[in-house]
Parts: sequence; structure tokens; C-alpha cells
Amino acid sequence: MHVKSGDQTAAGGEQAGETGPAAAAPTRTLKAEQGEATRAALIAAARALFAERGYAAVGTEEIVRAAGVTRGALYHHFAGKQELFQAVYESVEQQLVEQIAASALAGASDPLEALRAGAQAFLDACEDPAVQRIALVDAPSVLGWEQWRDIGLRYGFGLVQGTVQAAIDAGLIEAQPAGPLSHLLLGAIDEGAMLIARADDDGKTREQVGASVERMLNALRVRGERG
Repeated sequence: MHVKSGDQTAAGGEQAGETGPAAAAPTRTLKAEQGEATRAALIAAARALFAERGYAAVGTEEIVRAAGVTRGALYHHFAGKQELFQAVYESVEQQLVEQIAASALAGASDPLEALRAGAQAFLDACEDPAVQRIALVDAPSVLGWEQWRDIGLRYGFGLVQGTVQAAIDAGLIEAQPAGPLSHLLLGAIDEGAMLIARADDDGKTREQVGASVERMLNALRVRGERG
């Protein structure tokens, strides 16, 4: 393998102990790791506080105090409290999707059953006070409906569309474009989640929404495949 003279010089410099890109890499990596740790600490602290008291009742000073970092560190990573809240909301959405994919969907007998199990698991999660407060109560008002919806689609839509397409390919759902149906299903389930989050009836609304979702998904199954 031939090496150009410039490469030989760089290699020789590193061997001789001279500074260069390779020598600086460990320092940059350490700084990056420290930055990621600080960002994660801010998100974790803010998530706990937002879940407990809501966005409006939490100040940036108590967030940085709970995270054990400086106020300057917060503004190094985020433009302000709203941008930090967006990161918190995204972490909630990502965790929900990962949990549903790893548990509810993994044990399903077919793709349509996976849709059913995933929808019910999501509705169950919406009874968690932290998920309710952050994802379903504060996020639409703090971020605005459009941004709230965009983030939700970013994390959940691919999973729903992939499962819908698998059900169509398996002949469980009538052949059709998977995209529009996936949007409609996700919108209906999100609306059900909003109902659950705002209900105070000892789980009655959760039970009713879950039953409606069951009927909706069962109606999609082609007649010959229905149980």
C-alpha cells in the first residue's frame, strides 16, 4: 500500500509525540461524553419535575439545581425551558415506542394482533400520571398542536405503518395503501389517549376506549380471517 508524503509526515509527527488530530481526539471525546451526561441529567431532572407539577409550575433554577449543573450549562444545551421540555417529551415518546415494540408487539401471533396489543399497551401507558402530564396535557399547549403531532408521528408512525403493511401483506387487512390507514389509526388512538388523560372516573374511560379500539381493529380483519 502506497502512502503519500503528507501522510508520512503526519504519521511521523504522531509517532514523535507531536500534537495532531489523532492526539486531540481523546480530549474531544471526553468533552462530548461530559456534554451528553450533562444534557441527560437536565432531561432527567426536568422530566421528574414536569411530571410532578407540570410545565408552568417549574422554573429553570430548580431544574439546574436538581440536575446538579449550572444555569449556563442549561443554556449551552437548550435555548430555554421550552426547548428542554421538547427534549423531555421526545424522550417520553421514544421510551414508549421502545417499550411497546419490545413487549406488546414481540409476543403477538400475527401483525393485526400486534396492532391490537400495541394500541392497548399505549392506552395503558397513558394512565401513567407522568405520561399524561407531559405527553398529553402539557405538550400540545406548550409546543403547539402541530409540533406535538409531528414529534408523535416521528416516533410512533413508522412502527404503526410497518405493522399495518405487514398485516396487509399477510392478507389480514384488505389490500390498500398502508400510509393513509396508519394515519387514521394513529389519530384515533391518540384521540382515545387524550380522553383517558383527561378522565377522572377510576378507569371507566380507559375501559371504554380500549373496547372501541378492539372493535375498530377487528373490523379491519378480512371476513375469512375473523375469529
